[in-house]
Amino acid sequence: MSLHVIIGAGPVGLATARLLAGKGERVRLLTRSGAGPEQDGIDRIVADANDSDALARHAEGAIALYCCAGPAYHRWSADWPPPGAALVRAAEASGAVLVTTGNLYGYGQVDGPMTEQLPLRPNSVKGEVRVKLWADALAAHEAGRIRTAEVRGSDYLGAGTVSSFNVMVLPKVLAGQRGSVPADLDAPHSWTYVGDVARTLVAVAADENAWGRPWHVPTAPPLSIRALATRAAELAKAPVAQVAKMPSFALRLAGFFNPAAREMLEVQYQLQRPFVLDSSAATAAFGIEPTSTDEALRETIEGLRAQAAR
Repeated sequence: MSLHVIIGAGPVGLATARLLAGKGERVRLLTRSGAGPEQDGIDRIVADANDSDALARHAEGAIALYCCAGPAYHRWSADWPPPGAALVRAAEASGAVLVTTGNLYGYGQVDGPMTEQLPLRPNSVKGEVRVKLWADALAAHEAGRIRTAEVRGSDYLGAGTVSSFNVMVLPKVLAGQRGSVPADLDAPHSWTYVGDVARTLVAVAADENAWGRPWHVPTAPPLSIRALATRAAELAKAPVAQVAKMPSFALRLAGFFNPAAREMLEVQYQLQRPFVLDSSAATAAFGIEPTSTDEALRETIEGLRAQAAR
């Protein structure tokens, strides 16, 4: 029974903690509030991810340190660098392998499916932030100071996850209303199940041959927003899905009042053209087959309904 330290109790952190505890491993789940599930094997600890000394202290004796946290979307530039640096220092002090949950922003706009071999050419501020975090961790790895890897997924499905689809479309579909989203409704788009993110994080942490590089989370074949909404309505036994394209001026107008909407403007390329993840490398290396989109959608729907019933 080994010790694992997880930073963050969002959907990825919770899925990773539950997966490890279910395997009989010891988990320390670190958050500012001490939040987390009441489950055997999981110790919920109040800690500040900006405090490298505290992180190192809690990671002492751990075999892996998982970064599953993230600041508010509109605060990435200011709030990501401090915990990024603290995690590298904590990994160096504790000797735990650092495995970070990343995304696809660093690739920028590309033609064709995204693989791990693509150069990092961000075309957004948020993409630049993610590239810098990975570059700093990788430099420490290559210098022999730490051992690290990054696990990247596309927009999430699963209980509690947040994406343009989950926020702007799915609740309307479940209510029998028309949802609208600033996107090409028929462009193929990859949707990553949060449980598969957890499985990939754990697999990468356990395999020393996987360190020193990024990995894409095994992800089901892409579906357009319209197709995803249609299937969600069928699974939820809701009325036929109605989805409309939100005009760009509406998003810009919303940005004056809503920070999250304002931040969506620079990453519109992800929704206005095909956005497809190639995850074949991780499936080949770790034997992880992606969870079906139907299963991921069912969990997402159940999570939304449970939240609405509170």
